[in-house]
Amino acid sequence: MSEEARADEPEPQPRPADEVDADRVAADTVAADKADDDKEARRAGWRLIGATIRPERWWLATGILAGLAWTAARVTIPLLAAAAIDEGILKSDESAVVRFAVLIVAFGVVQALSTGLRRYSAFRIALRVETNLRDRLFAHLQRLHFAFHDEAQTGQLMARANSDMQQIHVVVVLLPLTSASLLTMLAVMVIILIKSPGLALLVLVTLPFLNVAATRFTRKIQPVTLELQEELADLSGVVEESVAGVRVVKGFGAEPLQATRLRREADSVLERSLDAARLRAGFIPLVDLLPTLSLVAILWYGGHQVINGHLDLGYLVAFNSYVLMLIWPMRMLGMLLAQASRSSAAAGRVHEVLATEPAIVDVTGSRPLPEGPGEIRFEGVRFGYGGVAGPPVLDGLDLTVRGGEAVALVGSTGSGKTTVARLVPRFYDVDAGRVLLDGVDVRALRVRDLRRAVGIVFEDTFLFSDSVRENIAFADTEASMDLVERAAELAGADGFIDDLPDGYDTVIGEHGFSLSGGQRQRLAIARAVLADPRVLILDDATSSVDPTKEHEIRSALLEVMAERTTLIIAHRPATIALADRVVLLADGQVAAEGTHDELLITSPRYRDVLAQAEAAEAAGARR
Repeated sequence: MSEEARADEPEPQPRPADEVDADRVAADTVAADKADDDKEARRAGWRLIGATIRPERWWLATGILAGLAWTAARVTIPLLAAAAIDEGILKSDESAVVRFAVLIVAFGVVQALSTGLRRYSAFRIALRVETNLRDRLFAHLQRLHFAFHDEAQTGQLMARANSDMQQIHVVVVLLPLTSASLLTMLAVMVIILIKSPGLALLVLVTLPFLNVAATRFTRKIQPVTLELQEELADLSGVVEESVAGVRVVKGFGAEPLQATRLRREADSVLERSLDAARLRAGFIPLVDLLPTLSLVAILWYGGHQVINGHLDLGYLVAFNSYVLMLIWPMRMLGMLLAQASRSSAAAGRVHEVLATEPAIVDVTGSRPLPEGPGEIRFEGVRFGYGGVAGPPVLDGLDLTVRGGEAVALVGSTGSGKTTVARLVPRFYDVDAGRVLLDGVDVRALRVRDLRRAVGIVFEDTFLFSDSVRENIAFADTEASMDLVERAAELAGADGFIDDLPDGYDTVIGEHGFSLSGGQRQRLAIARAVLADPRVLILDDATSSVDPTKEHEIRSALLEVMAERTTLIIAHRPATIALADRVVLLADGQVAAEGTHDELLITSPRYRDVLAQAEAAEAAGARR
């Protein structure tokens, strides 16, 4: 730009003060709201930990009693040592020395036994709490509705089930152990106050400084630990996506891109971890230093007391032991404060999931599915994935599928074909209207009964890392081998299964990627067949099958569909031809219906949809 042009430009004007103040107030409000949310999340986390510990109260009581015994033995030993010095060594009384030595050994045994019991109790409680919370979290995730899982990131959920649980485990271990250490601290303070108030004052004068330091440390480390847990969850998300999508990553040569993403998240974790380490490095040494300063003061003041005959030498030695005893409880307290912040943040994140209420549940008075042929009826159905306020995918849909009828749903992308299939087993609830199965609103049926009556073969076939037999019998683990083989035969899968190294006992790789797309699809069909559903939904079930091989499973599908209500979501004419009737969806409603041949003649829109599907498939084949 020329100098003349720059000269003609108006100079930037400063923003009005009221606008700057308004932005500052808005930012402060957001920060305050976030801080309040963090505090509430931590309080909820502590409530969750407390509620999970409650069933272990008997073991908690055992640990507390063991801690009391440990404390009593530990604080008694220095007194016995002091008595041995004053009554035995200084007075040359060998029997007194032996007597006190035996007592010291006896109390040492009590201390050792109680140490083992309290540590076992602490770890048992922590492991049970971790296991119970993990079980609750997993069971709750299974109950949560599809809309939750549509938005939730798998890596975040994995982080809650793993790293967050480990943080909770650590603080639950520390709680009873630190409690015993604090009891020791209290007992030591009482003893030294009774024996020598002056020496006790030298010890206790450092505690206010420790309290101030602990308060500042806790306030500073809390937001850091919360950010650290969030960064760890983001890191888990990148790892999970990279591993689960490794074929896409390699297919596009995007390994460097994913490595950069991982490095960026790992650097964020490192940065937050170093922030927390710096805070701990500034606090923990202070915990070690203060008792040491007290020890120096005691040696100086107590030495003068002994020299002047105001204090026995044995008790000075005992005081030194007691001061040393204060170091570990203070370290434990520092560790607990540091860990408590991180664990409460982790527990708050777990509580966030547990507090999410499932949207799809059995309503009051829900009923079992009555006998019937499997008739499906949509009456004025309106549904959108954003809820009532979002744009509708289906808007006033009216459709009846008679019992035992096979209906193909056809439409362009986004027309609502898959949505129709998802509403039948009540993966989502309609925003308006009704979906009925054999004359009963699906919302009035027990969810388990409804979903056992509806078998689905998804477009994206998912198989578990298990044997072929276990994958087929997924819905009925008690199914006999005859039923498994019959389901495989109906799905046209028996041929390639017999050719596998171990037949039905062959363990397939994760997601079944060791098999071809068509083989995976046939196993998914066999899995649905074994469940013997009243309604069968084939959601583009032949999409991963090579068109030249599709005829191999068409006869199997026809046998599976016989006398069973079937919804077929398809775009290939060969698959559509399996249906008794074809329904064309457009704009969230039924645009046309009839047989495949009738629609080819009467519906230009139907011909356009098929032409677009054939063009897309041909383009994919060329790639």
